[in-house]
Amino acid sequence: MGEIPRTEDRRSPIRRLGRFVEPIHTVAYYSPEIYGFNDDGFKGWWHAYFAYRSAPMGAVSAPTVTSVFYNFAPRMVSRAVPGCWDIMAPDAVLARYREITTASMSRTLAEHPEPADIDGAAAALRSFTADLPAGARPLYGAWAQQPWPSDDGGDATMDLWHGCTLLREFRFDAHNIALAAADLDPVECHAMMTSGGHGNGATIQKIRGWTLDEWDAACARLVERGLITDEGTQTPDGNAVRREVEAETDRLSLAAAEALDADDLETLLGQLERVMDYLVATGAVSGTWPPPHVTVSA
Repeated sequence: MGEIPRTEDRRSPIRRLGRFVEPIHTVAYYSPEIYGFNDDGFKGWWHAYFAYRSAPMGAVSAPTVTSVFYNFAPRMVSRAVPGCWDIMAPDAVLARYREITTASMSRTLAEHPEPADIDGAAAALRSFTADLPAGARPLYGAWAQQPWPSDDGGDATMDLWHGCTLLREFRFDAHNIALAAADLDPVECHAMMTSGGHGNGATIQKIRGWTLDEWDAACARLVERGLITDEGTQTPDGNAVRREVEAETDRLSLAAAEALDADDLETLLGQLERVMDYLVATGAVSGTWPPPHVTVSA
């Protein structure tokens, strides 16, 4: 294998890989097709979200989803789980999600100017993304057991999505391990993020289901630890903790970058970046998070 730079620089291969797969994975999240779940009996965007994202784990409980997803308030999860399984069993949710994702991916990438990027990235992702270490990675481990879409009549566009989903959840699980190791609980991690200038605290507090009292208490704990100021900005110590969390996430995710030699990895990164840039340029996904149109009641 080629030598992979082990750096927290956002230009490093592992950081770029995480950044490029995220928008591709989330195409269906923000597509009009996703509201097809409402026709099946789900009550809005979030109700369906908790079902289709956790469905590979089976008919899991609300505490399980709360633990694995890490950053949602328990009350928000319990509004969807386990009641969602009364609407559709997990296998049926997955089948419907694949159907919706196929429609949204086909529509959004129908006029992509470089179809070879889709084919090449799909083939490269298929070569390694289902074989990464699954220990302590429940979402990745569950998704890695799902069949490749092309084995079930799907095309390269859906294999691209599936491979990006595997890498996204592999990094997501790693990030949660890093947050827990840094002693940042599920509400504190968001307060830390917004104190560093990423996102809006009032919006993120609501779309993750935390009450204002819970948010304020988390901020007070972070002030006491010297990680944020009374005014809600990040201190140098807080900035260092955030950098350490990201560096640890990178370290725990390195297997994804080291699965290919350096030249093949750079080729894949170029293909993924061009697909990502196209999706953002056409408005299929937002270039910022949280997307402006996502709300608690969506």
